[in-house]
Amino acid sequence: MKVTSQSEPADLRILDLAADQVRKLGAGRLTIVSVAREAGMSHGNVYRYFPSKEALFDAISEQWLKPVEAGWRMIADAPDPAFDKLERIVVSAHRSYRDKLETDPHLFDLFCRSVEEGRSTARKHRNKLQSEIQRVLEEGMAGGLFDVADQRRALALVFDALYRFMSPISVRLDRDTPRAQMDGRCDRCVRLTLRILSSGRL
Repeated sequence: MKVTSQSEPADLRILDLAADQVRKLGAGRLTIVSVAREAGMSHGNVYRYFPSKEALFDAISEQWLKPVEAGWRMIADAPDPAFDKLERIVVSAHRSYRDKLETDPHLFDLFCRSVEEGRSTARKHRNKLQSEIQRVLEEGMAGGLFDVADQRRALALVFDALYRFMSPISVRLDRDTPRAQMDGRCDRCVRLTLRILSSGRL
């Protein structure tokens, strides 16, 4: 059982306890009643903070995605060349997803379900990834590192060529492929994409 502080805000305490239940048992076995029991409150009180179990699930995913998204912003804000930043963002996405898949498979499955259902949490997360990549592409085009006339085509290329490494569903499908092998494939595909962006042939 997860130990939480009674001085912790109630919504965070509920969230921590619910995440711990999902981590141990999977989302299918979580109930609001069981979370309320561990939190020492009525299930009606849980609904004051999270109006539905799906809202609670969304909050669980958002909790671990926030530092991932913050990392992308830090990369995009860095003074490094655009091609370095693009590579780091893609690699960061892939490694963050693979790490979560390996260390917290039930929490990762919960987020994949959000992606499959097209929930707002998944859409917002993808939009943040797209926004940071778009920023880097704009910077690279303005500085002459990326020889691309159409930004939309450049963005489409990145997502088409690197989808396998930036899609949580694809990362989950590759769970049985050794980590080192997938990291190597990601690195090679990123380098190929960067060459195309710099070639003036897109």
